[in-house]
Amino acid sequence: MVLTDTLLDLFIETREHSEALCAPLETEDYVVQPLVDVSPPKWHLGHTTWFFEEFILKPHATGYTVYNEDFAFVFNSYYEAVGKRVIRADRGNLSRPSVKEVYAYRRYVTKALVKFLKSHPNAPVQELLQIGIHHEKQHQELLLSDIKYILGNNPLLPPYKTNFKESSDQNKGPLEWIPMDSGMYSIGHQGNDFCYDNELGRHEVYLGEYMIANRLVTNIEFLEFIKAGGYSNFEYWHAEGWDWVQRNKIQAPLYWHQVQGEWMHYQLSGLTDIDLNAPVTHISYFEAFAYAEFRGFRLPTEFEWEAAQQHLGWGERWEWTGSAYTPYPGFIKAPGALGEYNGKFMVSQQVLRGASIATPSKHSRPSYRNFFHPHLRWQFTGLRLAQ
Repeated sequence: MVLTDTLLDLFIETREHSEALCAPLETEDYVVQPLVDVSPPKWHLGHTTWFFEEFILKPHATGYTVYNEDFAFVFNSYYEAVGKRVIRADRGNLSRPSVKEVYAYRRYVTKALVKFLKSHPNAPVQELLQIGIHHEKQHQELLLSDIKYILGNNPLLPPYKTNFKESSDQNKGPLEWIPMDSGMYSIGHQGNDFCYDNELGRHEVYLGEYMIANRLVTNIEFLEFIKAGGYSNFEYWHAEGWDWVQRNKIQAPLYWHQVQGEWMHYQLSGLTDIDLNAPVTHISYFEAFAYAEFRGFRLPTEFEWEAAQQHLGWGERWEWTGSAYTPYPGFIKAPGALGEYNGKFMVSQQVLRGASIATPSKHSRPSYRNFFHPHLRWQFTGLRLAQ
């Protein structure tokens, strides 16, 4: 089998993009971990490199010399099958290896992998390569979100890029309802292009008649919820969500700040006035649900979202759905460590659909099932209403 130039080019392009995302950072920014869910940029760069070394080079490249035997312990994330690892909350304590050493590690593995791929392009290796590429693309989205959290929790609120735009004109305009007929709809990935195992098992679902909003909820609409006392009225919230609001004294979406009585928000371009017509972002599932209750509507299920997606302008924010993250019919975990990728997380999490402005190119599709715990909001998350 011949390795296609397209796949090799995608690998190189992906490796370069991770480093381009980090180009605006100072060396000190690479090590900060202000929250357990946020990993230091240096760790992302090392982990995505370890993934290629661990799953392709070590088992398949005869004579390959591991760059540093300690890096498997440092850069493993959650793969129980491949050994011990640094506790997630301790990633910010890794002052060593240095940033310079991590970049050297990346160059070493990338060079070795390109050389190996040109002489050993068999089907199993190409499949692993595709998984590794999209794994790194996932981390690129996490990387940008983590960088925003790191800088957005710096007391100086420094910008990442002063010209960075977090929204476009795609979501602007009046809210309109798209009617969807009742009937059977096909759900899940189709075709031969890449997808994750949690998207497989294409199946039919019956949906009753419903309507879904043509656009996402905006900042000005969410401000109405805040001004109406939405964060202080328990009637809009799940019990767990209400506990979360009170325990954490939540009063607004993440990165919103009151400055001289006016709401502003931190964006990757710095602290700015709120763009009232932009889609609200950095909200938890709890907040999305409460807002829908406030309006007298609901969140769409992930199946309603997928059935209607061709009529929606999606891609600016990950959209919370009303669906718990569970397996599709016939789901089977892959053997070995890669079987830990999705299946073991199918509990206590909500599905998000679409993509966001942080999603890298060639990594979004209508069947993509993102998932997070209901309280998390450091990703670029928003909501769309249904009824």
